Amino acid sequence: MRRYGKHTDEDDIRSRPNRRGNRPRTHIRPKHEDAAGGMVLTVDRGRLTCLVEDRVVMAMKARELGRKAAVVGDRVALVGDLSGRKDTLARIVRIEERGSVLRRTADDDDPYERVVVANADQLAIVTALADPEPRPRLIDRCLVAAYDGGLSPLLVLTKSDLAPPDELLGLYGALDIPYVVTNREELENGDAADRVREHLGGRVTAFVGHSGVGKTTLVNALVPEERRRVTGHVNAVTGRGRHTTTSALALPLAKADGWVVDTPGVRSFGLAHIDPSRVIHAFPDLEPGTEGCPRACGHDEPDCALDAWVADGHADPARLYSLRRLLATRERTEGD
Repeated sequence: MRRYGKHTDEDDIRSRPNRRGNRPRTHIRPKHEDAAGGMVLTVDRGRLTCLVEDRVVMAMKARELGRKAAVVGDRVALVGDLSGRKDTLARIVRIEERGSVLRRTADDDDPYERVVVANADQLAIVTALADPEPRPRLIDRCLVAAYDGGLSPLLVLTKSDLAPPDELLGLYGALDIPYVVTNREELENGDAADRVREHLGGRVTAFVGHSGVGKTTLVNALVPEERRRVTGHVNAVTGRGRHTTTSALALPLAKADGWVVDTPGVRSFGLAHIDPSRVIHAFPDLEPGTEGCPRACGHDEPDCALDAWVADGHADPARLYSLRRLLATRERTEGD
């Protein structure tokens, strides 16, 4: 019979075999107050390349973070070997709060959202004016994702030697989006990079665009030396060189203070995660007019208060049209 209290002996104590001993478990986690700060440059199959001061360090996520994933642009805290030498590995023990998040889903009916980049200030949407033909629906979707995530948009229109930019720019005039128009010669001789660089200083800018628009050529011109330095380090450690095309890569901007994040070419930009109530924040002239909207208003309904707000002269009707066109793109495919 099992005995309790002061009458127990060692035969009454149940213990679980443990090669490491039977120390009681604790839920108290170390605070890692001495951890070094870093920035995630790229992620490849569980290995994260981070910039720690002036060193490129390979790291892995600590088990204590659970399923929380670090992405390109994340500010993180690291412990372990931070020397950056070959075959060394640090641990990411903390992911700092994000200031912005660019997300997308694979398709509009895909509930799983993917974080493309964290802490970016700006989204540069690169599109060709011809060869391949521009895709306004894709641009609209990128704009919605930028507004939803707290990023400012920048339009970069390439190949103006093949088609004029006026018609495409006319679609976005009411949004007052900054833009750069370049041609093939400027893209090849570096002039395009100089003109785009004027919009990048002091900011973290993510570049998106579909295949063939000249995005990678432009990014290479913006960060010629840094791409080779970072990818060379990554390849030496992992034996793979896929980062320039299949995963996002953050690089310090040459000739200016700032960062460029090159993202993989996109075929689609799903918006299943988008909440209209967040997109309206990018329209400060319209946002006050939503106070009279019904709950969960999609801002394109018969009783939407924005119609009266614009009719009373508080905002330009073109702005409301642009807002509704962007929100409606969530319900249309990019080929519509």
